[in-house]
Amino acid sequence: MSIYEYKAENLSGQEVSMSHYKGQVMLIFNSATHCGFTPQYDDIQRLFDKYHKQGLSVLEFPCNQFGNQAPEDDQEIEQICKVRFGVNYDRFKKVDVNGANALPLFDYLKSQQGFKGFGTNKKVSDKFKSFAVKAMLAIKNPDYKNSNDIKWNFTKFIVDRQGNVVARFEPTQDMNEVETCIKELLTQ
Repeated sequence: MSIYEYKAENLSGQEVSMSHYKGQVMLIFNSATHCGFTPQYDDIQRLFDKYHKQGLSVLEFPCNQFGNQAPEDDQEIEQICKVRFGVNYDRFKKVDVNGANALPLFDYLKSQQGFKGFGTNKKVSDKFKSFAVKAMLAIKNPDYKNSNDIKWNFTKFIVDRQGNVVARFEPTQDMNEVETCIKELLTQ
């Protein structure tokens, strides 16, 4: 299957085919409004502002599976994201990204780019967050490293203009790495 065969429900309740984004570079991520990684909203919005006219689309999927950090309904999440975080890219209805009720799009993304570890980040605050996430995961599931499941909020997948899922970035990875990947794909 191709990513373009998958659909997701937007905030208006309409099914949107991923083929709508054909020919664009996509940054697809799961989010939560009360997560320690919410400063990444600023980074992602900056990327969208900088590269949208060159063909970058950002698709956000709120998810409440990690620490119940997105308890609001879709309309409340939309308000929080616009008012508190100032983001204006495409946001979809809240979904599950793991388990029996996972949105099939996320099952596909995980099958194309599995978990390869948490990567590195030079910021001390992000190193601490990485340590905290790893500790929580180890308590819940000591075998978490051997699963392609999404581990936490703000896991990002990058899709090239041909629909290939080319990269997965964990929330602890440096956003400069994400930008480098996007820049390279936009010039191809």
